[in-house]
Formats: sequence, structure tokens, C-alpha cells
Amino acid sequence: MLENKELVLATNNQHKIEEISRLFSGFKITTPSNLGIEFEYEEKGESFLDNALAKAMSLFQSIRKPVLADDSGLVVFALNGEPGIYSSRYGSKEKGRKLSDRERIDFLLARMAGHDDRRCFFVCCIALVVEENRFFISHETVNGLLSRYPAGTGGFGYDPVFYIPELKKTAAQLSDKEKDRISHRGRASRCIMSLISKI
Repeated sequence: MLENKELVLATNNQHKIEEISRLFSGFKITTPSNLGIEFEYEEKGESFLDNALAKAMSLFQSIRKPVLADDSGLVVFALNGEPGIYSSRYGSKEKGRKLSDRERIDFLLARMAGHDDRRCFFVCCIALVVEENRFFISHETVNGLLSRYPAGTGGFGYDPVFYIPELKKTAAQLSDKEKDRISHRGRASRCIMSLISKI
């Protein structure tokens, strides 16, 4: 099923496209826009798994080719799991519009004012659909602390405030190689890659 080494990634997020392309080296990663398809999926699931699998299935129904989809986000203990599955939309309801990465970070840090418990973790769920009733899932995490100020210029999303104690850096201060080795998306991708070799 994967003889041509091509996977269609169910996203329009350029940062995710670049990261997945690195992580799935040896595969041709294409997107709906590369195929001339308009693809927008409204995430309505109650978990990262719900969203990743539904997104992958939705695109597969349109193209009938192997599809990768991910849903990922940040979970903060002191905020009872926020932003969680709403990570990419965090603060939008309150502000009445979609926020930029930096605006979401500022909103999160404001919500954390007065909280000393900075424990948090990133989650990534990747779904690979190869046939309508044949799919594979990898759900991974990486632990960290929510820093009080952004640091670093790499990565995207909440990377500038996700501090990794053992490396003494935020995710945004890591090189691509360092980030891919320890990140939630890196871990989930390696699991999927190991499964692909057995398909």
C-alpha cells in the first residue's frame, strides 16, 4: 500500500508540514493543496485521538490514498488541562478572533498568573489511514515546565514557553535535530515509521 513512499498530510499548517517532512525522511509528504484539493476540517472531538483519526479519515474518504493526520497541543496541570485540544484556538472565544502564536502565549501566561505549579506536557496523536478499515495510531507526550517568559526563536506554537529541565532550554531554543529527538511529534512519528515498515 505504501510502495510509492507517498503520504498525504491532512494539514494546511506550514510549520507542521516542514516538521513532518523532516521526521518522515525517505517519504514524499504531500498536502491537499499539492493535490489541488481544498481541505478544511473542524475539530469537534473530545480528545487528541478523536480529532487526529477523524481528520485523517475525512481526507482519506476524498482521495483514497494513505493519509497522515496529527492533533497536538499543550496540557497545563494548574489550569486543569488547558489549553489541551483547544491549543490552536486558545483565547479565540474570549478575544473574538483567532490569535497569533504570540497572542496565545500571552493569553496563557496571563491565565497562569499566581500559579507556582508550572508542570505541563505536550501531546501529539498521529493517525495513519491506509485503508478505510485499516489505520494505525501513535499517541505520545513529552514533559516540561511552563516558563514565565518566552525564550528562543525556533519552533512554533507554545515552544517558546515550554521549558525542558534536563536540557535547560525551551523547545524554541533547540536545534531541529534536538527537537526532533525529544519532542512529542518526534516520538509519535518514530512509532508510526516503525509500523509502516511492517505494513
